[in-house]
Amino acid sequence: LQDIRNTVGNIPMEWYQDFPHVGYNLDGKKIYKPIRNKDELDMFLEKMENPDYWRTVQDRMTGADIKLTDEQVDLVHRLQRGQFGDVHFDPYEPAVDFFTHEVMIHPVTNRPADKRSFIPSLTEKEKVSKLVHAIKMGWIKPRKPRDNTPTYYDLWAHEDPNSILGRHKMHVPAPKMKLPGHEESYNPPPEYLLSEEEKLAWEQQEPAERKLNFIPQQYRCLRAVPAYSRFIHERFERCLDLYLCPRQRKMRVNVDPEDLIPKLPKPRDLQPFPTTQALVYRGHTSLVRCLSVSPSGQWLVSGSDDCTVRFWEVCTARCMKTLPVGGVVKSVAWNPNPTVCLVAICVEQSVLLVNPCLGDKLLYGATDQLLESYVAPEEERVQPVQWVTATVEEHSKGVRLVVQHSKAVKQVTWHGKGDYFASVVSDNSNMQVLIHQTSKRWSQNPFRKRKGLVQCVLFHPIRPYFFVATQRYVRVYNLLKQELTKKLMANCKWVSSMAIHPGGDNIICGSYDSKLAWFDLDLSTRPYQLLRHHKKALRSVAFHKHYPLFASGSDDGTVIVCHGMVYNDLLQNPLLVPVKVLKGHAMTLDLGVLDVLFHPTQPWVFSSGADGTVRLYT
Repeated sequence: LQDIRNTVGNIPMEWYQDFPHVGYNLDGKKIYKPIRNKDELDMFLEKMENPDYWRTVQDRMTGADIKLTDEQVDLVHRLQRGQFGDVHFDPYEPAVDFFTHEVMIHPVTNRPADKRSFIPSLTEKEKVSKLVHAIKMGWIKPRKPRDNTPTYYDLWAHEDPNSILGRHKMHVPAPKMKLPGHEESYNPPPEYLLSEEEKLAWEQQEPAERKLNFIPQQYRCLRAVPAYSRFIHERFERCLDLYLCPRQRKMRVNVDPEDLIPKLPKPRDLQPFPTTQALVYRGHTSLVRCLSVSPSGQWLVSGSDDCTVRFWEVCTARCMKTLPVGGVVKSVAWNPNPTVCLVAICVEQSVLLVNPCLGDKLLYGATDQLLESYVAPEEERVQPVQWVTATVEEHSKGVRLVVQHSKAVKQVTWHGKGDYFASVVSDNSNMQVLIHQTSKRWSQNPFRKRKGLVQCVLFHPIRPYFFVATQRYVRVYNLLKQELTKKLMANCKWVSSMAIHPGGDNIICGSYDSKLAWFDLDLSTRPYQLLRHHKKALRSVAFHKHYPLFASGSDDGTVIVCHGMVYNDLLQNPLLVPVKVLKGHAMTLDLGVLDVLFHPTQPWVFSSGADGTVRLYT
């Protein structure tokens, strides 16, 4: 008996496999699939335990399991054997002829023809008229005529033969193969055959580096030449070359290489600048670490590792005075105020303020009076350093004040007005930088936190800014607002020295990885230009006060003088041109030039070296 609940008809039941139902009953309600949550294990157990498992099938229409009866199983077996489904059917019973083979004169049936067989049908007429009406109204679209245009056609059949196509205009012919030469002959001349060493060298080379991609060989006659082993390989590579060749025409711009080099002015148009060594100041017995020149440009002071400070007359190279200080001199700085005659000297853990008593007697006398007029405040103030007046013995040598620090001092620099000076201490705490006021003998520590190892510091020539160079950065502080204004990235590993342009908007930093960075403070916090002129570490950099010159001294024993023009027009970038390499210092202990310094008024440069000399280039 057939289950006729499901009314979907004779359709593929796979259509329902993603739905929860398998069809619809006569009332149009969904017939849901029976819940089947048997897994492989349940199926296996059922297979083992259920004796009727073999005769159970699933009805696709209802999803239910049906157990086949004996008759149905018998039917299946018969069909599998290729027999007829009906048991009682005998395919071999004798055939009965309904019609005889003899032609008879009477028909088998003599029924008269129906009337409907020769009268047009009314129902059909009604149907046709309805269809005609629907076609007229446009409800039924008659079939579109079939499009007989072929799927494949000649792309260029209807093309103007005279027009130059873009494709043909830009045609790049396939690269031609090189014609074979003597080395490819079966019997090449003997000079083309490789010797044993050349064969070995050929085998060790990279395939791309070989001049020939085969070894020339010699054969007796053409009959003895074997088949070429790499033939298919080379044909394949040639095919790849042809179809992977990027056929694209590059529009080449004809550029004169000279036009790409920036047009720099000739050095002789940028004069004056120092070109020749004029004087050598001899007298120190060890390396001369530091230099400073008086604001008038008449006197020069130099500090050395031989524990002395020497004062020289610039024009004659005569040593006017030698001051033994009992320690290595790390830094000297002449007070930039022309009305004061005072030199700050870093020796070990103290800064000495020395009056050299050179030049105008009124000037250095007034300086002493100024220092002696100091009145100590009533209550003692806590200071990071101690200000000590010089003893009588020290006073006779020229020392006036001693500023005693807690650690070794490595740099001292004056403010432009000449009252304040800053010192840098070799310390890891926040006490690395101290600012001192000479007139009040008062010192303060401007920083609460340490920001890395301080290398050197500078006062801005005009504005109340303070530059602090650590190993990789230069920080610019506003002293009035007491805040960080800018942080410049030096783009080098270890900053060694720093100098500021007298205009105050550009600074240069020298570094131990032989780079010189020029910063334009209005432009960016990164270098405007990195100059790599020196071969070794830069020890010192300097700007000229009035001329557009800057110089750098390096361990390679040279001083490079560059023209650095800064324009008043803000839209024009600074022009940096190296103009002269000054040589003269002898290399000592792998050290060359330790300090460079420009004369305050003339286009002259001083340099101090590890060979114990100071040289003047004019």
